[in-house]
Amino acid sequence: MNREEKIELLKDTCKKSLEAIGEDPQREGLQRTPERLARTFLELTRGYAMDPVATLQSAVFHEEYDQMVVVKDIEFYSLCEHHILPFFGKVHVAYIPNGNIVGLSKIPRMVDIFSHRLQVQEHLTKQICDCLQQALNPLGAIVVVEAQHMCIQMRGIEKQGSVTQTMYYTGVFENTEKRKEFLSLIRN
Repeated sequence: MNREEKIELLKDTCKKSLEAIGEDPQREGLQRTPERLARTFLELTRGYAMDPVATLQSAVFHEEYDQMVVVKDIEFYSLCEHHILPFFGKVHVAYIPNGNIVGLSKIPRMVDIFSHRLQVQEHLTKQICDCLQQALNPLGAIVVVEAQHMCIQMRGIEKQGSVTQTMYYTGVFENTEKRKEFLSLIRN
């Protein structure tokens, strides 16, 4: 299905949804909403059309460096796959090279690809870590995601300001001391 076909399908779905809640899709303020929503939804889920492993591998360089490489405070925005509501926050990533390093801008690009798919935070955390492991074959990788979820703040329990943290790690980060070193670096 091409982009225009997707837009038409999403527009029709939006019109039907507006009618289902008792709105009039022909009302002045809503006339262009189905198209805007369709285009927005495709933009917010553009990560499905991108390959995160290829993105990382496009900038791999041989380098004899065997200490931790940390990229922290990577902002992200995603949509919860359970409620299609936003969740957002920061991603902190580290890896210990095994003969190869990656261009640093590729790590936030990879985060962007995964976050622009329908997600749950736990899966997002694991996908980022597994992608680093697959693309670079480092001695280990670790990812921490800190996020606020609109499904917690806008519906259900309606608790403002709560933050969910998830962590996933491989290789040398299975060592408690290595994890503590990473956590101290991202807290400072």
